[in-house]
Amino acid sequence: MSQTSLESAAQTPAALPGLTIRDFRGSEAEYSAAAAVCNAVFPEYPESVEEWKEEDEKRPAHLKRRRWLAEIEDQTVGYACYDQSEWMYHPRLFNFFAAVLPERQGQGIGRALYATVMAALAPLDPLRVRARCRSDYARSMGFLSDRGFVEDLRDWESRLDVPGFDPAPFAGHVERVIAGGIRIVTLRELIEDDPEHRRKLYELDVTLAKDVPSPEPLTAPSAESFERYVFESRDLLPEGYFVALDGRRYVGLSALWKSDEEPGTLYTGLTGVRREYRRRGIALALKLRAIEYARSRGIRTLKTWNESNNRAMLSINEALGFVKQPAWVSFVKRLQSEA
Repeated sequence: MSQTSLESAAQTPAALPGLTIRDFRGSEAEYSAAAAVCNAVFPEYPESVEEWKEEDEKRPAHLKRRRWLAEIEDQTVGYACYDQSEWMYHPRLFNFFAAVLPERQGQGIGRALYATVMAALAPLDPLRVRARCRSDYARSMGFLSDRGFVEDLRDWESRLDVPGFDPAPFAGHVERVIAGGIRIVTLRELIEDDPEHRRKLYELDVTLAKDVPSPEPLTAPSAESFERYVFESRDLLPEGYFVALDGRRYVGLSALWKSDEEPGTLYTGLTGVRREYRRRGIALALKLRAIEYARSRGIRTLKTWNESNNRAMLSINEALGFVKQPAWVSFVKRLQSEA
């Protein structure tokens, strides 16, 4: 255990006797233990050791991160980390995350992990620390509020019951969009047809991301990072990644991603259309193609997220039959003035 961790845990008198907090060193057993804690806390979003390792391998070197395990009698009861996001990068902006086994919550473990993380962050002179929490996790919402975190953005999670989807109200819509000069193709087709598809997709993705509501200014990843996260992802579905074309120009996209831990579920990534092509029904056409693909694969559920004020995309999802779930809340704790 690091000296910082020892001191931080010692400063938390409410922590359980026998609790130790030590640095995560990256062994197979530690990956398994940390993933097991997170899956116990968030059973609707299961993750695997393989996913964690893949993300670690692709992570750019300039993004800081440190992780800890909380243990009692050699049992892992909690996990915490600080890290930085490539899409919202500032050298003095950090994200905080902690998870404690449900049966161990309310015993001081989360407080000890938080104290450890904040003590380790202090030498890095952070301006802000961010955190996210699902709105129906009342204990976690209170935990963050009690420590000075303030809500500044909400994302609605929405889910579609794919077998129950009725395509009849949307009959002919995709054909009308195509008649207006727009083609909708898959990434698989682009890989085979367009040698410039990686560059064009990167440019489109960055352009569309600028219009996605975000709690921090956008910092686009490098083209190399984008290619690693997309084209080398174990969750990529080239046949479920849809791109709208105007001639050879990429003007919109909607991508589905699989999860080996949820064989009946697909996740919707970025869906968007260039500003000058909006109000032509392209986004809806892309979503309809994605749903058609999901139905053909026997998928039960599509999951997606939209910022609570993004009425354009929320309206499309509502019309398609997506049902809102508890919101995900973005919190920020401001430690210093930007000046």
